[in-house]
Amino acid sequence: MEGRRVLVTKKNIIFFFVISLLGWNPELSEAQMAPALFIFGDSQVDVGNNNHLLLSIAKADFPHNGIDFARQQPTGRFSNGKNAADFLAKKIGLSSSPAYLSLSDETHASYMNGVNFASGGSGILNSTGYYGKSIRLTEQIHNFFKVHQVMVQKMGSNGVEKHFSKSLFVIVTGSNDILDCFESESKDETGKPRELVDLMINYMKSHVKKLYEFGARKVLVAGVGAVGCVPRLRLRSKTHECDEEVNSWAAKYNEQLKATLVELKSELQDLNYSFFDLHAIMQNIIRNPTAHGFKEVKAACCGIGVLRAKIPCLPISLYCPNRKNHVFWDLYHPTEAMARIVADAIFDGPSEYSVPMNVRQLVLA
Repeated sequence: MEGRRVLVTKKNIIFFFVISLLGWNPELSEAQMAPALFIFGDSQVDVGNNNHLLLSIAKADFPHNGIDFARQQPTGRFSNGKNAADFLAKKIGLSSSPAYLSLSDETHASYMNGVNFASGGSGILNSTGYYGKSIRLTEQIHNFFKVHQVMVQKMGSNGVEKHFSKSLFVIVTGSNDILDCFESESKDETGKPRELVDLMINYMKSHVKKLYEFGARKVLVAGVGAVGCVPRLRLRSKTHECDEEVNSWAAKYNEQLKATLVELKSELQDLNYSFFDLHAIMQNIIRNPTAHGFKEVKAACCGIGVLRAKIPCLPISLYCPNRKNHVFWDLYHPTEAMARIVADAIFDGPSEYSVPMNVRQLVLA
């Protein structure tokens, strides 16, 4: 026991030495608009958590993923390069939040500037896991609670409360819930769009309230995008048009989500939030791609078959030479170029996309 006590003391000394250099509770630098960025969600913002899930098949840790990333190495991001979480972090003056499962007990100092809990294949509902094993949103929030406990031990309750009150919390999820409903042959209640949307709203309300209980005061919640326009769902149409039924239910969920956030704001007085309409910006880009620098809005960049969407992006797949002119990287996910535009709009976008404020306004609130 005595040896263990000495070992823990040494770790704490090292820990406090590191954070004294990094600043555990510093005044923000001019370039840093928030002390930390905590990310929750699905493959749109996963930066490698699924790499650590042995039983999951929802992974992107192989070529050609990451072909435009540093050293052209796959990182676990479902993209040819960076995703929206990376670009958003840079916008607020932070490095990309590390994947939670990549952190060990000796890297607690990494929690200070935020953590990414997102997991490809996950959704709002506990039953969603379209591609197999993933980290459900409920589990992601439980993992955040573990981080919260560690930080309280190091900073104290008041220090953590102050730190989290200035931090940005981001939730990007819901697409897999919608896709699962329309691509699954399930006949239970989650296979019916109306009941599904109601369940998603109830769960999301609970998830946001739970984060609030843990100290979140500035929350970005992204709506579900125009998932009916992803290459995989375009295959359902002979003319490869968007599946408007799927899009309509995504839009209905978004409208209910906006109303729910208004209710939460009235209930939780010191909660500030930004709702980002991913559906609207996707529709605008798809309808007028050249204005945003794109040429191809239907086909994926990487994959096999019609629209490169019959078979996912694999090492044996072909990929387009110019990723910057494609909206979609693979059968479901955006390219780095698309993710950059989305992040720009999240941060500085107009009220057409962000209500009641964008992220720049949110972090300064």
